[in-house]
Amino acid sequence: MRLTVLYDAACPLCSRFRAWLAAQPLLVPVRLVPAGSPEARALFPTLDHARTLAEVTVVGDDGSMWTHERAWVMCLWATGAHRGLAERLARPAWLPLARGAAGTAAGLRHLMAPGGGTGGDYPDDCAGSCSPRVAHQQG
Repeated sequence: MRLTVLYDAACPLCSRFRAWLAAQPLLVPVRLVPAGSPEARALFPTLDHARTLAEVTVVGDDGSMWTHERAWVMCLWATGAHRGLAERLARPAWLPLARGAAGTAAGLRHLMAPGGGTGGDYPDDCAGSCSPRVAHQQG
């Protein structure tokens, strides 16, 4: 299995998380692609690319797709150091904590603290991608 993470390259938080993920020892290969880019459009021609700019999106090589908290869980699951945490966060009761846990693992928790950004749920430097709503897995 290989995962492709579509991240908002214009969002400083997403870019910092991308750099952190790229530096991690991985159990699953991860390709990091700017959402909405020509590369993303070529890789996934049928995907709603406007939506990938509004929601962190992870796509498996088998066509599975994860957004929102489930996407953050998949990013952690791909790492050697945080797979156990990802498996706990995948449980329905823990899923709402996934975004914050991913930020904490990446050393970005201070940027993700409630009240630290616009609308109380977004950091000042995140334009709303990294949405805190729970989504579903497709595929």
